[in-house]
Amino acid sequence: MSRVTFAIIGFFGAALVLYWQVQVKRSQMEASTLPAPARPDFIANDLRTTEFNEQGLVQSRVSAKYMEHFQQSNETMFTEPVYLIYPENGEAEWQLSADLGKLNNETGKVVLENNVIIDAINIDEPLQSLTTTMLALDMNTMILTSDRQIFVTGSDFNIQGLGLYADLNAQELELLSQVEGTYEAK
Repeated sequence: MSRVTFAIIGFFGAALVLYWQVQVKRSQMEASTLPAPARPDFIANDLRTTEFNEQGLVQSRVSAKYMEHFQQSNETMFTEPVYLIYPENGEAEWQLSADLGKLNNETGKVVLENNVIIDAINIDEPLQSLTTTMLALDMNTMILTSDRQIFVTGSDFNIQGLGLYADLNAQELELLSQVEGTYEAK
């Protein structure tokens, strides 16, 4: 073999080795790259929205200081949300507020976290206020649940317990365990 043949084989061999090194480095970089954080599809400041049920009655009103909607996961994140809840009879009865909220648009479930407060709108309601650190609301069934410590304040009583199940349509509330309370007769 001549020198030219050796030079051509050497040239192609070096090119093959360099190409292989570039591919190895590229695959290492792709493997170490973290996925980019999800970016919202749209955002809103000082949001106010109203949702209606199938009969055309108001189901809920939501206001929030800040909102981000993620189309891919079909979730909406809220900062300082305030929900006015309208059970089946069509009149606002409860106001829910929290520091953070997350709505799953597919399931209709809202999770409120940090400084969750539920206030009765009607001052004659026996149960006036409920506080906790986390609460889940199914907007389709109007059922509230929580596995956290719950504090309930009424016109003449204070109750605390662990865990909550409440059906807003049936106007039933149950603290699930470790219930303690005080009642003041007038």
